[in-house]
Amino acid sequence: MASANVQEPPPKRRRKAPVSTDSYVFRPLLEDIALSPEGETSKVHITCIELWDVNLYIGTSAAEILHYVAIPPDSDDPTATSSYIFASRLQPTYTHSAALSPPPGVQQILVLPQVAKACVLCNATLTFYSLPELSPAFGNTVISGCTWVGGEDLNPSDDEDEDGQTVMICVKSKIRLIRIGVAPRRIRTIEYPSCLAIARRDNFACVADARAYALLDVENQQKISLFPISSLDENSAAGRVEDISMVHEPSRPSSSVGNLRGHGRSTSLGTLVSGLGRRSPQSRSRERSGQDTPDAGPRAASPLRLPDRPRSGSVTRDSSRRPSVSGKPLPPPPDPVSTQQGAQVVAATFSSSLTPHICSPTPNEFLLTTGTAPDEPGVGIFVNLDGDVVRGTLQFDRYPTSVVVDVHEQDASAPDGVRQSEGFVLAAILQHRDDGDREMIEVQSISNENRTEHLNIPFPFEEDNSEDDETVMSRAKLRKVLSHTSAAFPEVGDRLHKVRLDLPIDRPIANAETREPFPSNNQELEDKRNQEEQAFGRRLGTQSSQIVLWSGSSIWWLVRNPLVLRLDGAVDMIADAMLAQTDIDYNRNEILRIMASIRDYEANTETEFLSLEYIRQKSSLVLFADALSRDPMPSSIGDLRVEDLVESGLDPRILLSLIPLLRAEVVEGLQGIWVHAGLTWVIEQYSGGLLRGNHSPFHQPEWMNIVKRYLMAWRQRKGFGSIADETEVFQSTDAALLHLLLHQDSQHASKAGIPSAARSELYSLVDNGVDCFERAVTLLEQYRRLYVLSRLYQNRKMAGRVLSTWRRIIEGAEDTGKELRDGENEVRKYLAKIRDIGLIHEYGTWLARRNAGLGVQVFADDSSRVKFSPQEVVALLKEHAPEAVKVYLEHLVFGKKNSQYANNLITYYLDSVLQVLESSEEARSILAQSYESYRALQPPKPTYRQFVMDNAIPRSWWQDRLRLLELLGGSHGADFSYDLGNILKRIEPYEQDLVPESIILDGRQGRHQQALRLLTHGLGDYHTAVNYCLMGGASIFHPISGSLTPNEASQKEDQAVLFGYLLTEFLGIEDVSNRLERTSELLERFGSWYEVEDVLKMIPASWSVELVSGFLISALRRLIHDKNEAMVVKALSGAENLQVAAALVEKCSAIDPQIEEA
Repeated sequence: MASANVQEPPPKRRRKAPVSTDSYVFRPLLEDIALSPEGETSKVHITCIELWDVNLYIGTSAAEILHYVAIPPDSDDPTATSSYIFASRLQPTYTHSAALSPPPGVQQILVLPQVAKACVLCNATLTFYSLPELSPAFGNTVISGCTWVGGEDLNPSDDEDEDGQTVMICVKSKIRLIRIGVAPRRIRTIEYPSCLAIARRDNFACVADARAYALLDVENQQKISLFPISSLDENSAAGRVEDISMVHEPSRPSSSVGNLRGHGRSTSLGTLVSGLGRRSPQSRSRERSGQDTPDAGPRAASPLRLPDRPRSGSVTRDSSRRPSVSGKPLPPPPDPVSTQQGAQVVAATFSSSLTPHICSPTPNEFLLTTGTAPDEPGVGIFVNLDGDVVRGTLQFDRYPTSVVVDVHEQDASAPDGVRQSEGFVLAAILQHRDDGDREMIEVQSISNENRTEHLNIPFPFEEDNSEDDETVMSRAKLRKVLSHTSAAFPEVGDRLHKVRLDLPIDRPIANAETREPFPSNNQELEDKRNQEEQAFGRRLGTQSSQIVLWSGSSIWWLVRNPLVLRLDGAVDMIADAMLAQTDIDYNRNEILRIMASIRDYEANTETEFLSLEYIRQKSSLVLFADALSRDPMPSSIGDLRVEDLVESGLDPRILLSLIPLLRAEVVEGLQGIWVHAGLTWVIEQYSGGLLRGNHSPFHQPEWMNIVKRYLMAWRQRKGFGSIADETEVFQSTDAALLHLLLHQDSQHASKAGIPSAARSELYSLVDNGVDCFERAVTLLEQYRRLYVLSRLYQNRKMAGRVLSTWRRIIEGAEDTGKELRDGENEVRKYLAKIRDIGLIHEYGTWLARRNAGLGVQVFADDSSRVKFSPQEVVALLKEHAPEAVKVYLEHLVFGKKNSQYANNLITYYLDSVLQVLESSEEARSILAQSYESYRALQPPKPTYRQFVMDNAIPRSWWQDRLRLLELLGGSHGADFSYDLGNILKRIEPYEQDLVPESIILDGRQGRHQQALRLLTHGLGDYHTAVNYCLMGGASIFHPISGSLTPNEASQKEDQAVLFGYLLTEFLGIEDVSNRLERTSELLERFGSWYEVEDVLKMIPASWSVELVSGFLISALRRLIHDKNEAMVVKALSGAENLQVAAALVEKCSAIDPQIEEA
């Protein structure tokens, strides 16, 4: 005995039994009916049937009516149908006539539910009965010589009188409108002889006699002749308008049909009918289009009116039948049977036993049949209430024995542009085959679609070559009865209800986000869901029908085959052919045709909605799965529209489960994947083959692009409330799309080495966010796409993970895409955008350790969202990135011109330079060599500052020394001060190595003579020495461009003192030629700062006058200039004195003398 803990695998679902793809199916209503009380039914056949409520009335050729009563089915069994029990047998009253041979029996049973009456036409005799037991009514009223009863209004109206129901009774040469209520009451009599069929809509009735069809206006009693039943009858005047009122004055036919307003169709209708009727079977076309319809001219609105002018000839009666002499006694009235017999003889002459058929598919149209012979093709023609031919024509393989239309009322009244369920025309025909004739039902669509079907009647037809009247009358007939039946199709529910799908995925069913295995305790929930789905399926698939078919002693319902069964059967046959490798391309095109046929179909019921959804899903699944199983990919898959796949509503996880690369991305969730039961066989069939096989065309770019577009289209449906299991569905689609794009990009990159088109789509996907976050992280790590992973983190605002991922890439972790360009700078820019101080501290100092310049920008960027004080930054950098402190201080001092931290920076520079000098003999040698190299240059030569900058070596201490010189030289202005004593103390041991620094510090201390001595003899920088004197010893590293401001320039007396020191140093230059040249140049250029006497005392006596001629000439010129200037000033002063004296005299003269007493 097996252990209770061992779970058996679920049984494999079997494919549903095949179903019919026909538009209609047969359901038995009543079989093996005892048509004769003696039990002998070989000579008795059914002639007519009517079903009202639970009452079934069957008329037989034995002139009897069999009454059956329905017993309701068991309510617990939705598939059960009503059963019928025999109630009574009635022999209607009729008049015996030898002219009716053989007698037709019961010809019509007209049930009038509104007044609970029935009219029975039996052997040309009309009788009336009460419902439901068919007891005689109206005092056994009998109407003999009747050819037809019916004509009830097919347009239901609320204005119908409550006291009766109007019918049309055809007797002799008249049609009588009778209102049947408590008692029959005649309303109107219309002259129309030998009427054999009527269909009425409001005041318009389409009628037929043995020869032709006509359109009657029963209210105004006018008639339009249409066309003959037999196209061989060329004497019919189609299109003629006549007055058919019962009048006593003779009437003459209209002299000109063309004078009648709006009706000139005789030629066109005659041409149409004759042309259609004479075509040979070989030339018959199954096409139905408006091109075969003649152009019928516009017709006047009804009611029709005749011209008010005399007419010659009788319109309704032959003038020969009227008495020519008023006094002559009238002959006795003709025998009704003889009249009917005469009408039948006339009919036989032209109709060749063609029975007229009139149906009304819509409130504005009638369908009429015409032909040449019963064994020749027939034609169905649609006419409107004006008698114009509309739509296209229907072509029957043979002239039908009966015709019905199956159009729902909502279809007939549907607005234009709204697709409703199809309307059909059903005709019983006798089709000729090689193995003999066989009765069939020919089904044609009323719509413009070229669709014709033939249904085999489910009971055999025994050929009888005698073709006697009894054989003809016993053939299969169709009729639309009053009541309808509800036929259950459990196959619909079997396909449309949903079941849980067991996907063959090589991993356990996982949670949507964590992907941890679920506990196996959800069987109870699954069982409950299965019960609900099965109960829901039992409510589907009920079809109603009012069409019955009878032949022999059996009656069948003719029920529309549900749309889902018809199309599912067609898809199954195509799928079987594709699996059998039979005509692959043709079958794929058939699948596409099915999908296109229902693309614009408008569902009216829940069953139709689910049916269309199911067929779309199954068609898409078959086409997709079959193409996926073939390598190379078939070309016809390009015709598969991604929109059709998405709009079908098929769970994308099903398609993903068929793709080896992506099947692991399917997330089932706790409830699993539920699909229509009819899809399980297809999924299991194809998925099994794909899992076992190694061939798949999915590696082809075309396939990947199709699936990619499909998944992208599904992503656009996020937020739709109609999507079941939305969380799991979109986690699966996002994961599959990400996986696919990673695969595509990696393939392209490995082949071409350049970014693929899929890369931008990959970026767009992660930038917009995915629902499968954890799975996305796993996939990106698996494909080593760290930069894309960082973009995914950016979408989730996970700044810490973004920075950690970038740090991994910068520190050398493998990033296959190599998309992070200038990663350190990207880190800097990202840190400026976030507000997390902890992350900025951590990654800012990390970046400062790697790249001090970029790291400092993190803390110094004015556009950063988080601002730091210099003190805080300096402290942070000293602790975590000491090497970056100097860079940050340089930013403050040189960038921000913040001299507050200049001393700190000078200290850093000194530390750097002195540390190198102390530890490196090479550094001291480099400095000494630079001095020697500079001194060796011949004038003119650049300044020492420019020299060392142009010949800088790529070492940090060298750059630090240049910045130190700039700070010490006063680049931040005269107000900038630093700790001079401390600096002097530190560089004192290195005075010989740091000559420029010593010069600057001497100038700061006022030791100008010492500074000029070092410039002249230590460096040999004569140009800087001159500038030193001009600037009063302020700095030797003044700005390269721009002029000195008055504040920076010292007084000329100070400059004269400095130039005196400089002359002394120049006179002390060891090289005689250099000494003479420098001294002569100095005296010539700056002689104005020197006194001639002082210079002559300083110049050695051995120098020739020529060496200082320039100075002497300029000095003499200055003396002469000064003398002349003094003379001019003296003369101007004398003139000014005279002017003042003259002005005083004038003032005194103007003032009167004043006498002052002593």
